[in-house]
Order: sequence, then structure tokens, then C-alpha cells
Amino acid sequence: MKVVVDEDLCEGHGKCEAAAPEVFELGDDDLSHVLVDDVPEELRAKVENAIRLCPRQAIRWAETS
Repeated sequence: MKVVVDEDLCEGHGKCEAAAPEVFELGDDDLSHVLVDDVPEELRAKVENAIRLCPRQAIRWAETS
């Protein structure tokens, strides 16, 4: 699965990076960026936690094509 961050909603709280540093990184623009194209199964629980922790609900799963 692919995970995406809605840059219009992201406020750069960094909770996603703390929950899943292998997948998210807070950039110089103070927005969260996804570091991987497809989330490996072993990181899925961490990403689910990051989605729950996001105060702006800016993170979601997206279908891969």
C-alpha cells in the first residue's frame, strides 16, 4: 500500500515521523514527507499508528497502481 500526506492539512507536528521514522520525515518546509513509495508489510502497524496520531488527519492510505 501507498501512504500519502495531504500538504494542505499538514501542520508539521512531526508525530508521524516519531511513530514511523522509516516512512515519514519532517522537511525543511515544516511539512511531513513520505520516504517510501510502497509501505512494506512490516511497517504497516507503525503507519497505522502515525495515521491515528496525526492531529490534522493529514495522512491516509492510497491504492497503488
